[in-house]
Amino acid sequence: MMVAALFPDVKEGHLSRADGSRVLLEASRMDAFIAALRDAGYSVIGPRIGQAAVVYGEVSAAADLPAGVEDEQAGGHYRLKRRDDGALFGYTVAPQGWKRWLYPPRQTLFSATRAGGGFRLSKGDEATERYALLGVRACELAAIKIQDRVFDNGDFKEPGYLTRRREALVVAVACGRSCGTCFCVSMGGGPKPGEGFDLMLTELTGPGRHVFVVESGSDRGAAILDGLALPAASADDMAAADEAPREAARQQTKAMDPQARDVLARNREHPRWDEVAKRCLTCGNCTMVCPTCFCTTVDDVTDLGGTRTERVRSWDSCFTLDFSYIHGGSVRNEGSSRYRQWITHKLSSWHDQFGTSGCVGCGRCITWCPVGIDITEEVGAIRASEEGR
Repeated sequence: MMVAALFPDVKEGHLSRADGSRVLLEASRMDAFIAALRDAGYSVIGPRIGQAAVVYGEVSAAADLPAGVEDEQAGGHYRLKRRDDGALFGYTVAPQGWKRWLYPPRQTLFSATRAGGGFRLSKGDEATERYALLGVRACELAAIKIQDRVFDNGDFKEPGYLTRRREALVVAVACGRSCGTCFCVSMGGGPKPGEGFDLMLTELTGPGRHVFVVESGSDRGAAILDGLALPAASADDMAAADEAPREAARQQTKAMDPQARDVLARNREHPRWDEVAKRCLTCGNCTMVCPTCFCTTVDDVTDLGGTRTERVRSWDSCFTLDFSYIHGGSVRNEGSSRYRQWITHKLSSWHDQFGTSGCVGCGRCITWCPVGIDITEEVGAIRASEEGR
């Protein structure tokens, strides 16, 4: 789905009041910035420290943000460490994606309560909260755009997602560094958000200086900045803001094969699937942290007295045996077939369904795989076998 379908004032690119001008926000005024978002009627969701990781949760002040922290990520490895500055967005991507705020992990679709000789039906969870998503990276913004297409394909719409998405204010952050599992550049994106944000921050730190160059991308975003009356960014600040994501792009060491779609489509019976299955635990971590996966299951839950029941939709994974269960048993009994289903859908048949890849190069599936299976290496191995290397 095109951005303009969700937002009437959007041209494909930035929104109507985005004129390319940028202003300067001192880090000392981050509290005022967050307060402006809250005063505009948004619950601010942003990065925090929790369970020895950066997690997304409600933010009420700058003190809630992960100041002076960066992440160290590799296959099956995630650690936080201190930075030598007070950067608020010095990490790359958190384990969680923004999907959990736009498409919650558990939703009640409807409930039924016994009334006389029948049942009274009630609506399920309604999308009433307005979120300001603070700290959305370019890869995460790309993932949100992919889910826009998934949840409104022209014939079928997911009303809860679309309502939350339409009401959400997106505050993107350009990356100043890449971690060991980032490969967004090879997926056609990059460390700098290109479109679809309401506001974009680029953090600049240095001796005695900590500022954000801020660009608006919508009427809503511009209105927030108008209320703060920020000064214009200097030419030097804008040049530094442009250079920061370029440096992050240069740091990326992983890349997805540009022919991944065709390579996987040609190799559905490749012996590599059995090789990866020897390592894969079929735990489903990769699907749970992926910002574009959308598989769900539906359960009916009834109380012991038989007076009330709920129909509940929860996130699921194509790695579970029950997910492919039909009458008579599961279609994908082997771990190899489940891993093949996930990677070929994500990188190949997703194009047929939605017109894009289902991968944005965030690297979460590599980091949070307990045995460090690397999606870029698996595609590369199959491609290399075709070429006899």
